[in-house]
Amino acid sequence: MASTTKPTKTALVTGATGLLGRQVVRAFQGLGVPTELSSNAGWMWEVKGTGFSRADGVNVLKVDLEKGEEVERVLEGVSPQVLIHCAANRFPDKVDADPEGTRLLNVEATRTLAKACASRGILLIYISTDYVFSGKPGEAPYEADAATGPTNLYGVTKLDGEKALIEEFSKAGKEGLGVVMRVPVLYGKTEEGRNEESAVNVLLDAVFKAQEGKKVKMDHWALRFPTNTEDVGRVAKDVAVKYLSTSEAERTSLPRILQMSSEEQYTKYEMCQLFAEILGVPLDNMEANTEGNDPNASVQRPYDCHLGTKALKDLGIDVSTQDFVGWWRRELRAFRH
Repeated sequence: MASTTKPTKTALVTGATGLLGRQVVRAFQGLGVPTELSSNAGWMWEVKGTGFSRADGVNVLKVDLEKGEEVERVLEGVSPQVLIHCAANRFPDKVDADPEGTRLLNVEATRTLAKACASRGILLIYISTDYVFSGKPGEAPYEADAATGPTNLYGVTKLDGEKALIEEFSKAGKEGLGVVMRVPVLYGKTEEGRNEESAVNVLLDAVFKAQEGKKVKMDHWALRFPTNTEDVGRVAKDVAVKYLSTSEAERTSLPRILQMSSEEQYTKYEMCQLFAEILGVPLDNMEANTEGNDPNASVQRPYDCHLGTKALKDLGIDVSTQDFVGWWRRELRAFRH
């Protein structure tokens, strides 16, 4: 009688305690929405994560990604077929406050991981950002092969991380195993009400602040395409399945850079309006700030970095996303006055 045991693969997720990392782990655990691609592969997944301050030492291993010997040790111990690199310093204000530390994590740690993964034949999916583009009016949507031009240090370091990954896999002759996946601003379930984990969720705090009689100015100029972390987790798993199930010879013809994004467009002020409507509260104390960039400013904020998803679609990967309004109506039901 033939064995019906499903083949087992192992995934390792860096930044597994973070906003996105938690959902990537859930997707590989099979707790997300099943997709045709992953179902057809029929693989079982074992998942381990890495973290630092919130690591439990069991499911999330404490690893300092800036130390090569710790990276080597965890790869030897876990022996993954795929590593999804979510860990990053991703808040522009924190990046500017610690440029050296940011470069160590966003660029040098990525290079260390890429070198170690390439030498072992491990697929590495590096989570990058829409901020690698300039976001000048009239340029978007950007496909994966569009010219980059980040306007802030965060975008610069993430782009340098992309280049480091591609360079290390090319040097090792393993081009098909180093993949960049760019995403826009993310939202989703936060940990213990920590809205500051997401640049979208944290807007709720601004809405609540406006209820206290405090005047709040909110950007109503830059266009954002908020994307749910569950959708990104699902796509990351599908990308892993697609690349690992493709022969080594054919894998080199697969794209090195992929992009995932919702098509729903909002300014931050419009998101606040939506939250206020769902919560049933007024927004009288919030002022829409429609000022664009000062042409004389040294740093120009991106206006529209909308990512095109053609490369993923061409691979047969489902890029559908959750309805932004519907998700928040469900999430905020308990808060409604």
